[in-house]
Amino acid sequence: MSIAMESQANPHVLLFPAPAQGHINPMLKLAELLSLAAVPVTFLTTEHSHRQLTLHSDVLLRFSRFPTFQFQTIADGLPDSHPRTFTQHLPEMLSSFKSIVKPLFRDMLASSHFTPNLTCLILDGFFSFLVDINDDFVKVPIFCFRSLSACSSWSVLSIPYLIQHGQLPIKGEEDMDRIIDKIPGMENLLRCRDLPGFCRAADPNNDPVLQFVVNQSIRSTKFDALILNSFEDLEGPILSKFRTLYSTIYPIGPLHALLKAKLANEETESSNSMREVDQSCLPWLDNQPPGSVIYVSFGSITVMGDHELMEFWHGLIDSGRNFLWVVRPDLVRGKNGDVEIPAELEEGTRQRGYMVGWAPQEKVLSHEAVGGFLTHSGWNSSLESIVAGKPMICWSNAFDQQVNSRFVSNVWKLGLDMKDLCDRETVAKMVNELMVYRKEEFMRSAAEMANLARRSVSPGGSSHLNLDRLIQDIRISRQQQKMPN
Repeated sequence: MSIAMESQANPHVLLFPAPAQGHINPMLKLAELLSLAAVPVTFLTTEHSHRQLTLHSDVLLRFSRFPTFQFQTIADGLPDSHPRTFTQHLPEMLSSFKSIVKPLFRDMLASSHFTPNLTCLILDGFFSFLVDINDDFVKVPIFCFRSLSACSSWSVLSIPYLIQHGQLPIKGEEDMDRIIDKIPGMENLLRCRDLPGFCRAADPNNDPVLQFVVNQSIRSTKFDALILNSFEDLEGPILSKFRTLYSTIYPIGPLHALLKAKLANEETESSNSMREVDQSCLPWLDNQPPGSVIYVSFGSITVMGDHELMEFWHGLIDSGRNFLWVVRPDLVRGKNGDVEIPAELEEGTRQRGYMVGWAPQEKVLSHEAVGGFLTHSGWNSSLESIVAGKPMICWSNAFDQQVNSRFVSNVWKLGLDMKDLCDRETVAKMVNELMVYRKEEFMRSAAEMANLARRSVSPGGSSHLNLDRLIQDIRISRQQQKMPN
């Protein structure tokens, strides 16, 4: 068969993630899994995201081994100097996505030169507004990829129901511990403070961010299938709820573990970092006793004030535990110059701590010196901690993280929920509760869930089989598109 004939026979998949580390990373892993199965892939990113990826990771070299894989870029309409942080600049980013990205993307889809023989579109659920299910030029199945947990995604879909039944809005701080009893499958589990961060809007019916997220979630249920970075043993009850909305779902997580399982006999690593990684923390960890280090990272977009930074720092020193802390250059909100550091913090850090701007997180969490993870509860970080068998202290900040942290503590029993608290006494107390007083309890639960996660991505496991089914369905879709009417 000639190369031209083979390209016409093979399926061709276009993936388009939202331009944030937590969205791009898992979708790149899916792209690599599809490429390993010889499925031609076009991976579309904004020009800014592509620059960051190629600057700080080896994606160009890593994907060059797949002759049918290609990167494509699209303008996001924002100036080069724009910080592009979802937590602080989401409204203006959404405006640019709608006015610039949407028409460019629709022109691309309508162009036969851009996506020859396109079989299906895998679109980030955040980007569901980019296409309409009835668009004439969208002639292929559209699969929704959710980079969030199933539990947080389900809670977002329930927001209109909560508003209708008077459970939103939240009526001030005195209302934060009120129990939410109207989310199917989560009855009497979530408090108001455990709902997604944008639910704290004073007027949910008129808050633009909340309404955007809800509308995109509802719109994406009209797509042909749903792909989730989760697994049955972790979120089975909530996945069953999604099956009432989608005829087909593919829970194929944890994606980073599934990719490792597929690359079991290779030395290739799949780092998709959009920041410069500091590897120097690994030799430092090598010199620490097993299980002695609390790893601290609040992800790629969380920001805090000087006061919060100091409270965490004091709490870590006061705990008496060794710590490895990721302090991004943009972690502190409105930081002008260096923060004045008390002498006791400098001395305590020299004795028991290590700080980096960005860490190789998967390697850190799998290191035997690490005994726990103080995290923002982003879904990628949560899954990486679950696979590594490390219990968590959850200081959730925004979006899906509040729901994740509640499930970590109260459903999966994998750690402690510290949301809405930030004082040195609480930090020190929870670090010692996780690392010392309840260590055996949490390590046992974490080890059990890690085993279930690894089983799901092994041959015969639920996520492994669901990936095979996804690939087979893409191939069948290609064959059906080739059949004459």
